[in-house]
Amino acid sequence: MRSWIWTLILFAAAVALALVLREHGGNVLIVAQPWRIELSLSLAVVLALVAFLALHWLLRALNWLSTSPGRLRAWRGRRAQKRDVELLERGWINVLEGRYVQAEKDLSNLLTRTRSADRKVLAGLSAARALHLLGETARRDQVLKLAQEGAGQDSRLRQAVDTVTAEMYLDQNRAEEALVLLEPLQDASSRFLHGTRLLLRAHRQLGHADRVYQLTRLLLRRGAIDETQARQFIRESTVQRLSKVEESGWSAVWGDLSADERLDSDVALAGAQVQIRLGHPAESARILEAALGRRMDDRLLRLYAHCDATQAGQRLGHAELWLKSNPDHPGLLAALGQLCLAAQLWGQGEHYLERSLALRADTHIHALLGNLHDALGHPEQALRNWRLACQAADDEMPVIARLLPAADTRGDPRFEETTAAADPAPDEQPLATSYAASGVYVQDETGLDAMPISAPPPQAPAAAAVPEPLSAEDEYFDTAPIPGVDMSQTSDGSARK
Repeated sequence: MRSWIWTLILFAAAVALALVLREHGGNVLIVAQPWRIELSLSLAVVLALVAFLALHWLLRALNWLSTSPGRLRAWRGRRAQKRDVELLERGWINVLEGRYVQAEKDLSNLLTRTRSADRKVLAGLSAARALHLLGETARRDQVLKLAQEGAGQDSRLRQAVDTVTAEMYLDQNRAEEALVLLEPLQDASSRFLHGTRLLLRAHRQLGHADRVYQLTRLLLRRGAIDETQARQFIRESTVQRLSKVEESGWSAVWGDLSADERLDSDVALAGAQVQIRLGHPAESARILEAALGRRMDDRLLRLYAHCDATQAGQRLGHAELWLKSNPDHPGLLAALGQLCLAAQLWGQGEHYLERSLALRADTHIHALLGNLHDALGHPEQALRNWRLACQAADDEMPVIARLLPAADTRGDPRFEETTAAADPAPDEQPLATSYAASGVYVQDETGLDAMPISAPPPQAPAAAAVPEPLSAEDEYFDTAPIPGVDMSQTSDGSARK
């Protein structure tokens, strides 16, 4: 539409100019010795316009020719930039797709060809990432060195190189070296949240609980970390801090926690253990009561029930209140039984322990019942419960050792010489001695090596060997034949009866 408007304007101007020139007829005389040129006014105006346009285009052509080298350099620069961007994009796509070999090839090519410092650093860091994922740490370090040199004195590029290098060091558990690179960025950690996350990761690897706690709090306030993960880090670091805290530092550590964090089972357990270590059982009970009021935990219940007789009555009252809302909690019933034992309420304690045992049998409950019967003077029942406690300590019942049958040693000359040199006849040898001489071993099914039965002291042979009936223990022993061994004959060649 605009072109049509300009065309109409030009036609209107041409018509107006023609009318003006028609009304003003005249001549133009140009005298240039020895020439004398006479033109009409209209032709002179047209020639002047044509000369102006020709001069204008001539000057533009000369200007275009004079600026051709610069324009050529700019075109080559744009072409090189386009090629660099294509290589960088292709390399990053290969990295994201997991084609690390091709990505490293493209990015290394870009690193050696580009003249831009920014692209050189980007290509170096991307190639280093690909080599890191390939596990070629030596080549990766060389590429990182080139990227560091390409960064020069540009603080922004140097921070990028240090951040990427530190992250790769953390992947290799080289936290000390990563801290050397990240500590200078600590002042800017509030703005560079990724650097703060890397600092948190490094301090977690080194076990610096105080720094982990501080950095997690910082990231949580700025919303730069998942809340569930942050709670876990706070819990772990708090437990570590509490394990080393002394009387003077208790208020600083415990007071910095929120009310919800103090009710966490792990934190409450660590805090209660610290108060017990510092000699404050009442404060320990208060911490445990607050946490148990929120959620029943067997570890907290067991620690809560571990007290002397002076505190058992008060703790028993709290536990009985919890029992109203948790009537079938085996850990709570076991804790009540242990508190009754501490308060010497034998009958009530046995009642709670039997209820807990009906819900869940474990070593702790059996051991408490054994202690109760021992205090009441019932040794047989105490011994029975202690034995059950030992059995419940393993996932499976213990396997009784068994006697394996004798190996076939008829072809072994060493056993023949030993048998020939023996004074008593094989039938007159004691049972244990014959076992040891014939190669009988006690073997446990737990996988331990077989141990030979030691022979008892020699005794006088009996006048007449009368076979005794086998006991229940002897009947238990497995005398199944070993595959490949002929058990129809004994080691001396006589037929088995």
